[in-house]
Amino acid sequence: MDTMLAGRLHVPSGEFRVQEVPVPVPGPGEVLIEVKAAGVCLSDVHLIDGSLKPFVPVEEITLGHEVAGVIHSLGPDLGGDWAVGTRVALQAGQSCGECANCRRRRAPCLMARTRGVDYDGGWAQYAIAREDTLAPIPDDLPFDQAAIIPDAVSTPYAAIVATGDVRPAQAVGIWGAGGLGAHGIQLARLAGAAPVIAVDPLASARERALAFGADLALDPADPDFAASVLRVTGGRGLDLAFDFAGVPAVREQAARTLCRGGAMVLAGLTPQPLTVTDGTRFSWNRNEIRGHYGSGPEHVEQLIRLAATGRLDLSPSISGHLPLAEAAEAVHRLENKVGDPIRLVLVP
Repeated sequence: MDTMLAGRLHVPSGEFRVQEVPVPVPGPGEVLIEVKAAGVCLSDVHLIDGSLKPFVPVEEITLGHEVAGVIHSLGPDLGGDWAVGTRVALQAGQSCGECANCRRRRAPCLMARTRGVDYDGGWAQYAIAREDTLAPIPDDLPFDQAAIIPDAVSTPYAAIVATGDVRPAQAVGIWGAGGLGAHGIQLARLAGAAPVIAVDPLASARERALAFGADLALDPADPDFAASVLRVTGGRGLDLAFDFAGVPAVREQAARTLCRGGAMVLAGLTPQPLTVTDGTRFSWNRNEIRGHYGSGPEHVEQLIRLAATGRLDLSPSISGHLPLAEAAEAVHRLENKVGDPIRLVLVP
């Protein structure tokens, strides 16, 4: 076993291809993972089209930050109780261990790096993982569902329970019912939000939102939109409005739906400016804007427990499987919404 298939991106040119590369060798504190499933995310699409750049300059990289598999071999000086054959999901983020926050054991890490963005990820037959990024998964949790927990599920989960701090009976709006938003709907309901209102311009996405637990799914262009939000919230408006779309127009609309003391959480990413047209109303209402990015290791671990105990069903999130050799086709389907997928999974 000297070489393997990997989905490689030449960052300067944006050229992506699946090719033969050497199998990596784990160093001190690392393990070699035999990849069993790897999710395809819009972040991967944006890396390829150049709208997202690695934090650390890199020439070539193996994509894939949603990864699950089994430990194939151990590197030297491994500190934990890890064993060959252990089933694991891989944390998408990795702290640097050297910045001021890491030295003081404070979060977040100032120089955190993301698997498949800043260093080689899991669109490959084998992947290297540092031992502190391993999250054990039980035998009855399928690899494809475990793989998408880091990011596709953990990012909206952290937005809902940490940044948004959603409480039972709070009215919540979710803008965007795609890969992040669909899980946001599911998790807001799990947190006890009521009602949960989904907002998406696509009829198919609104149908999916209802299937994932939304109490109401609205078209943002509906002339009766604002009245519908007030009607279903008893005239109050939303306690929390979550932008999972990363679209400036979404943020303008979401800000107008907030009740007094309500907050807007920005989980969708965009380089576009953030504006609030009616700043006086926003201030009078004591409204807030909270930025959100990613999740922490504890969120992934909590979600694994929720999925393993049947509290969270992720099976509807898997829209299809493709062999690793067809990674470019998976990117095409996601970018062009072919079949309107939530998550496509690559199987090496």
